[in-house]
Formats: sequence, C-alpha cells, structure tokens
Amino acid sequence: MSYGDANLANWDDRAAIHLRDATGFYRLDAFRAGEDMLNPIEAAEIGDVAGRRLVHLQCHFGLDSLSLARRGATVTGIDFSGVAIDGARKLTAETGLDAHFVQGDVLAARDLVDGQFDIAYTTWGTIIWLADIRRWAATAASLLAPGGFLYIADAHPTALGFEQSGDDLVLAHPWRTPAERPLVFDGPETYTGDTTPLAHPRTYEWQHPLSAIIGGLLDAGLRLDFLHEHEEVPWQIYPLAVPAGRGMYRLPDRIPAIPLAFSLKAVRP
Repeated sequence: MSYGDANLANWDDRAAIHLRDATGFYRLDAFRAGEDMLNPIEAAEIGDVAGRRLVHLQCHFGLDSLSLARRGATVTGIDFSGVAIDGARKLTAETGLDAHFVQGDVLAARDLVDGQFDIAYTTWGTIIWLADIRRWAATAASLLAPGGFLYIADAHPTALGFEQSGDDLVLAHPWRTPAERPLVFDGPETYTGDTTPLAHPRTYEWQHPLSAIIGGLLDAGLRLDFLHEHEEVPWQIYPLAVPAGRGMYRLPDRIPAIPLAFSLKAVRP
C-alpha cells in the first residue's frame, strides 16, 4: 500500500467516526443550531468573505467550509476522503447552505474545479499529509484569481518536532522530512476521544519548515502579505497543554513558550 493509500484508508476510518461526533469534539449539534465553527486565529484573520468565491483545500467533512458559507462565501470544498465528502454533502443538505464538495487529491485541485477563486483556504492538520510542499504551493497559486489570496493556519513546524515524555517536552522529530522518508505513526484511535478502533491505524506524515512553505509560495508567484506565529493552538497538542480559553490550548507556565501555530496570507498580484 502506498503512503497516500494508507493515509486515505486511515482518514476514511476517521471521517466515519468524526461524523458521528459521539464525544462532541466537533460540536456538530451547535453548528446545526447556527454557531460559527471557526477558531479564534482564522476567525480574526480571514476577513470579510461575503460574496467571495472560496475553495477550501483538504476540507474534511466541511465544517469550516459551511461556516464560511454561512458568512456569505460561495464555497467549494475538496478532500481525498469519499466518506468525508459524503458527510459534507449531507451536512450541506441539512443546513441549506451554499457549498459544493468534490472528492480528489488536493494536488490535482486545478483539474477538479473550474475557474479561479478569490480565496484558497486550508487550516489545521493539512500540510503534514503532503510529501511535496512546493507542488502544493503551485497548485494553490493556480486556483487564485488576480488579487486573490491563500490563507493557511496550521501547527508550527517547531511544535511538531516535540513530543511529551513524562512531564516534559523532548525533541523527537527532524525539522524536515524527505518525500521518500516520511514519519510513520501507528495510532489505534482518532484524536476526538472516541475509543472506536481504527481499522487502518498506520499513517505517514511529512515535516515542512517555514522556509519551504513560504519559499514554495514565493516561487509560485505569490506575495507574502503576513506571517504570524502563535503560542496557542485549537486542540490539546500535547497532554500537558492547558486550556487558554475560547477552545484554545497553550503550554503551562513552567515550560518556556514556543510557537505552537503559524498563519499566513499570500496574495496573487
């Protein structure tokens, strides 16, 4: 089984569990009742999306996609998991929001959708699944109309290098991983607290330094509008992380701060 096939099997398993939302991690009932699901970082930075054509890359089952549609965007979501896309379409039908969902590899996105977009959007746990970050950057740039922008928020590469050992953090992973040598993980359960075993627990992930992410975007012809680093992240990134309010987590005071997340906006001139 290829790296991509293994990751797809794993995410099909996860999507089925996430759509049940037995633990309330995704707060689907609150979303159905009208609550916005964007986290504080992207909510503060994405700006007014009303009337904008937006493509959500690696959209999972469309919770953010539909939150952006609720804010007035015309949304197309792309994800490689058929289980997730089926769930996104059902959630769209339930809510009556204006969104369209396409199954496929994000690196083939230019061939999956028509026209150009005002905004390409991707957040939280997306680029670690991509072996070729420069191809991703070129693909994202190809989707943008002149004046359009890519927005990404994700875990900071620095934070992804650490794991918890006892009561401390230790450096456990290299700062970058070649395409042919991904990090290998075997996680028996998904991250929502649901204890349903995953039928396909093995995944393959890649570390991308900020220099590779930004360099890829610049090489693709985009202009960097901002780069922000954050000491909070919207999930418990390590067991020792503590709540920071608004659904965010930070390191405890006894541990020196490191950036846990980054966000950036890159514009097509």
